Amino acid sequence: MGSAVTVTNIQGTLPQDFPHGVYIRNGGNPLFGGLKWVKSIFGESSFIWVEGEGMLHALYFKKASNGKSWEVLYNNRFVETDSFRLEKLEKKRPCFLPTVEGDSVAVLFAFLLNWVRFGKFNKDISNTNVFEHSGKFYSIAENHLPHQIDINTLHTLGNWDLDATAWNNRPFTSHPKKAPETGELVIMGVTSTKPFMEVGIISEDGKRMVHKVDVKLSRSSLSHEIGVTKRYNVILDYALTMDFNRLIRGGPFLKYDKEGYSRIGVMPRYGDSDSIKWFNVKPNCCMHLFNCFELNQHEVVVWGCRANDSVIPGPEKGLNKFEWFSQRFNNQNNKIVVNEEEDNNGGSLLPVAYQWRLNLRTGEVKEKCLIHQSIFMDFPFINLRFTGLPNKFGYAQLLHSSASSNSGMFKFGGLAKLQFQQHTSNDEFSLDDEEIKVECHMLEENSYCSGASFVPRENGEEEDDGWIIAHVHNEITNTSQVYVLDARKFSEEPIAKITLPQRVPYGFHALARINSPHIILRLAWRMPWGSLHCNKSCNLVSIMVEDEKKSDYESRQQQQEAWSDERTVKGMKNNNNLHHYHCIG
Repeated sequence: MGSAVTVTNIQGTLPQDFPHGVYIRNGGNPLFGGLKWVKSIFGESSFIWVEGEGMLHALYFKKASNGKSWEVLYNNRFVETDSFRLEKLEKKRPCFLPTVEGDSVAVLFAFLLNWVRFGKFNKDISNTNVFEHSGKFYSIAENHLPHQIDINTLHTLGNWDLDATAWNNRPFTSHPKKAPETGELVIMGVTSTKPFMEVGIISEDGKRMVHKVDVKLSRSSLSHEIGVTKRYNVILDYALTMDFNRLIRGGPFLKYDKEGYSRIGVMPRYGDSDSIKWFNVKPNCCMHLFNCFELNQHEVVVWGCRANDSVIPGPEKGLNKFEWFSQRFNNQNNKIVVNEEEDNNGGSLLPVAYQWRLNLRTGEVKEKCLIHQSIFMDFPFINLRFTGLPNKFGYAQLLHSSASSNSGMFKFGGLAKLQFQQHTSNDEFSLDDEEIKVECHMLEENSYCSGASFVPRENGEEEDDGWIIAHVHNEITNTSQVYVLDARKFSEEPIAKITLPQRVPYGFHALARINSPHIILRLAWRMPWGSLHCNKSCNLVSIMVEDEKKSDYESRQQQQEAWSDERTVKGMKNNNNLHHYHCIG
């Protein structure tokens, strides 16, 4: 879209204490109209369903001048990675060959040709998540460094300027975690060559890599998540692997081995590979975590969404993709299967809420399903204030088994609220062996959600004091909305349904960020030129920047050539240590 537009179709009412801020979701949106495949003398290769250029969809919330009603604006924009600029702006056509799926010789030559032509093995998609660190916002996918984003305009400011010698320009996880108490960012990066996985700790101010360690894995495990507790980093090592040697031998580059081992590593925050205590667990694929925490001095609890199979890369060459996904999304036996010997592939992609308890003293593992009913969920999230700490509530998107099976793709037909644990009399958390409580919010028929996130109430006293916000698309009416739910009245109707001005494709993860003095927040709104003695209309953008942030703001402005070309700064005045820039476009 390029610039924000006012949203006027809002059913319901946003509460007065709903925070100012932005809700931004990322997702793949193929640049040239659909994922491509290539056929040559070497065979065929194709992109897989998680690929596609990253596109950000942002919804801005600002209290109107009357102090009672709300102004809501919507904007979207592609993440302009180096490969996006090459294909979209320079070549104006697809350039990179697919490198994940297809005939092994074709995939191998695709890697080589991409490297020879463009200096990288594959394109930078940056389509998975959005995160914030030290007041800066980033778009991220596993295959590249994060891209810094101007949260107000959605312009791409460039790659994270992390010291290249400290991290060797390797990509890192789409789910970095802030360490409790210190505010440091814990990251993890996986590549297909040694060292296969490294863990890093970035300073709270985002300027230094304060610790880095080679985990010394024996395989390239494509782990999507990392967990943190007060004292530890939690590492997932499961059998979804990248392997060039396997590719050269005629096998797939990316493969999930259901017979392979799975384990969880617990590493002291600044430990080395020798300090990691590994726990062998039942074979599984756990893409996403709710949370991790220390139950006592010698036990770590891990909550995640566990499946018996991996949704990527999909079936091997020659198998029917639709039938493969359809069978594995089909809950034909109406039961949860967690033992691989009982699994006949039916329903093997259906993830369940799961718990691992890891005893650091004895090495014992206790694992179980948290919900015994056939309730399947993924894309979990919590109140981020409790990351790495004991928490009582978790949330997730409910997978609609029949809709997913009929379409051969993930479809989430509702939201779930899980109550993990209760307070004991001495005000400590306890875990029991009974099934946890779960509350469901089901969407209308043929409506599916993505990018759900928790918005905490400012000064809220309880962990679940806040709202759930999510994108919802109705496939019959082709209408895209954003729902706002009261988290404490979870199963009731949304308090607001915000209809967006255009269809929003399904996406992945989102960030809901409330306003604070440490964040630069610009909000655009429609204003008649009449107030400026002109009979046209324009966008007026008002920017407030604290004195201490002024130089940072100006340096970022210099990076935005497109912004500079489209806007002319008309004036500036100083008032109570705030600089007001009025830009007319």
